[in-house]
Amino acid sequence: MKKQSLTKHLTILLILFAAGTARANITEDVAKLQSQWAKVNYTLEGDAQNDAFEALASQADNVTKTYPDAAEAWIWNGIIKSSYAGVKGGLGALGLVKDSRAALEKALSLNPDAMHGSAYTSLGTLYFKVPGWPIAFGDDDKAEELLKQALKINPQGIDSNYFYADFLQENSRYVEAKTYLLKAQQAAPRPDRPIADRGRHQQIRALLAVIKEELEETLDNENEELE
Repeated sequence: MKKQSLTKHLTILLILFAAGTARANITEDVAKLQSQWAKVNYTLEGDAQNDAFEALASQADNVTKTYPDAAEAWIWNGIIKSSYAGVKGGLGALGLVKDSRAALEKALSLNPDAMHGSAYTSLGTLYFKVPGWPIAFGDDDKAEELLKQALKINPQGIDSNYFYADFLQENSRYVEAKTYLLKAQQAAPRPDRPIADRGRHQQIRALLAVIKEELEETLDNENEELE
């Protein structure tokens, strides 16, 4: 009996060790995708950026093949392909945005709360950035629904607030957009993502400047109508 009990305990320990090792490997591989994406997205331009995104998208596919049940892997697969689509542009980007949507939907099916609801943020952004039917699947109502869900999960996050603000600005809801941008600006720094944080804060400042101009123009137009 003692021998059987010892064998059972050793088996459990080995299973737990293997699970822990697998989780560590997932975390490391996903962290590499995250770090490489930030460098490619914020420090490269032109053909160099396009080529780097192509290689990174291939790496992301390998990670999801290795860890098909990891929502984080699918989230980064979707983020990388949507970013690559933005750089590539044109009709050649349509396949990438469809692949991105599929990856993000897969992540939601596995764990909608993974990475503080990042799948909702990224998928919502896709829905308002891509063209609508018949070219693609763009849908502002769906986009807002997803972006609001992301904010429920991560109300103080830099990305969840920034991308909702971006959506609001594109829909001429400037006062609301400014509110969410200021929240994004106050988000806690992410020590493991310094390049991404710097790049996002640059985008926040740029969008705040655009909104300031648009609000001033709106006010000028209203004053002219009153004269």
